[in-house]
Amino acid sequence: MFKAILKRNNVRVISATEVISQGPEGIILESLLEGMAEYYSAELAEKIIRGMTENAYKCKFNGGAIPFGYYIDDERHFQIKEEEAAVVREVFKLYNGGMTLKQVADHLNSKGIRSRRGTTYKVSSVSKMISNRRYMGEYRFREIVIEDGIPAIISKDEFEAANNRLAGNKRAPAKFKAKADDEYILSTKLYCGKCMSFMIGESGTSRRNITYRYYKCSSAKSKRGCDKKPVKKDAIEDVVIDQIQKIIWDDELIDVIAGTVITVQNQGGSEIPILTKQLSDTEKSIANIMKAIEMGVVTETTKERLLELEDQKKEFEFQLATEKIKRPTLTKEQVVLWLKHFRELDPKNTKHRKRLVDSFVNAVILYDDKIEFYFNFKNGATILKKDDLEKGSDLFALTPPVTLGSTKWYSLMSYIPHSGEKGNRRRGRQAVKLSPCRSFF
Repeated sequence: MFKAILKRNNVRVISATEVISQGPEGIILESLLEGMAEYYSAELAEKIIRGMTENAYKCKFNGGAIPFGYYIDDERHFQIKEEEAAVVREVFKLYNGGMTLKQVADHLNSKGIRSRRGTTYKVSSVSKMISNRRYMGEYRFREIVIEDGIPAIISKDEFEAANNRLAGNKRAPAKFKAKADDEYILSTKLYCGKCMSFMIGESGTSRRNITYRYYKCSSAKSKRGCDKKPVKKDAIEDVVIDQIQKIIWDDELIDVIAGTVITVQNQGGSEIPILTKQLSDTEKSIANIMKAIEMGVVTETTKERLLELEDQKKEFEFQLATEKIKRPTLTKEQVVLWLKHFRELDPKNTKHRKRLVDSFVNAVILYDDKIEFYFNFKNGATILKKDDLEKGSDLFALTPPVTLGSTKWYSLMSYIPHSGEKGNRRRGRQAVKLSPCRSFF
């Protein structure tokens, strides 16, 4: 997103370690390098998690904040810190005895009892203490749960009684909490064909509590003169993912992309080819001197030259290794393998869909009669016209039907259905009776 903002303000982002062209080929190369870095990072994280998992099965401390009432011994096991454990027991006793969270906090503060950081107690800190399952001896790390894995400060009955009361006092059950909106994977990629402004994600809820999600032109949203109608989120995203799927399953195109990436990679800026040639020349010179020595041509100059060349060889090897670390060189086979791994992604998984878009799509421009796709591996646009869409696609359909009595009506306004006060629900709407289930372009 930040790169897109900088690009619109004519600011270039350059790398100090890699030479990446400003064309579309450079974008796919950058995406590959970032993807490989992400892979190595994920691999390192897995190794760390593996070690922490082994610690978890032994009920050892895996880092983080040490709960009030415990300390960690030399073998990284939890042990009870009695002076703090007494405070924990007092908290559970008072709360189970009928005090509120605020009353418990005020009681501790009045006695001059402070947290490990030296701060006074608040309702949130008392609630957090009461809900900490370690106090009844439960060890937990990710999916690993071991009962009686650490010394218990509170009995299970006391802990359950306090937490049952805590749950009963919550203002709203979790089932009534609002769900987070889906991620809009075409943000900063999707442009309005009328004014070339970004199309941004927007959602609304109907009177039937149905949530609708759209991409809407930012200029139209802010009423700056554009009349581009919103497009359904799932519909446009499915079309884009379908275009990407056609690319990654085309073996010939994959081979062309890989060749282009290698060409861009080898276009100057790297010391690797120069150092490789210098190392090769040095090794040939050493081999020639060794042949001369084998033939009996040994002089003081020959010996000095041999030592000098061996020192040069070590220096070139060191410089070459350093350069390769700074800028790894990809082979065509590696690029092809990397591109084909996108076939393993689930096109219905939001994270996988976003990864596909970020790797292959530079921009998507949505017109009233066509869609232009600008991919990261070539110049020019791939154009998909309205008639080329799959039969049954509702990409250009207007907003969903609103049932008024027994008649279905379709709004011709660019609005998003929303909930609100009963008297305000139809405000600002203009409607025309149309054929049910008809899509308009």
